[in-house]
Amino acid sequence: MILLNIFRLILLVFIQVFILNKIYLGGYVNPYLYVLFILVMPFNTPKWVLLPASFICGLIIDMFSNTLGMNTAACTFIGFIRPVILQSVMSNREFSPGDEPGIGSMSPRWFFIYAAIMVVIHHMMLFYIEVFRFSEFFITFSRALISSAATLILIAVSQFLFFRIERRL
Repeated sequence: MILLNIFRLILLVFIQVFILNKIYLGGYVNPYLYVLFILVMPFNTPKWVLLPASFICGLIIDMFSNTLGMNTAACTFIGFIRPVILQSVMSNREFSPGDEPGIGSMSPRWFFIYAAIMVVIHHMMLFYIEVFRFSEFFITFSRALISSAATLILIAVSQFLFFRIERRL
């Protein structure tokens, strides 16, 4: 499981740095697919693993993007609030060790609600740290929402391409 998550981190960082960071449509849209690493970590991941993994994910993106800790702060924050978000959107279903949030283990509707909450929080924090002033509040808000939508589309595509959906009765 650890090797799978390390491979996932390397793959998502590679895609983010060499492909997605080059996409910047009109100064408005920049998808951040690397947050998928934090979103799909297993349900039973302890906080003492989740927070450093989130920190490292953001730090690696910052090193390649020259963004001075902005991604580190946003990733660490969503790593911190992930258990609370999972608890608030999760049903009373029990999970076996190693189960991951995703359309393969949960319903697509549940996963996309969870992913949308996490991605919007990440993007809001990232974009407001980047601007760091209230004079551009509404422009920054719209940039964060549009980039969140682009990121969620990429997450949906990746989930449907790489994960099998189980039939639920």
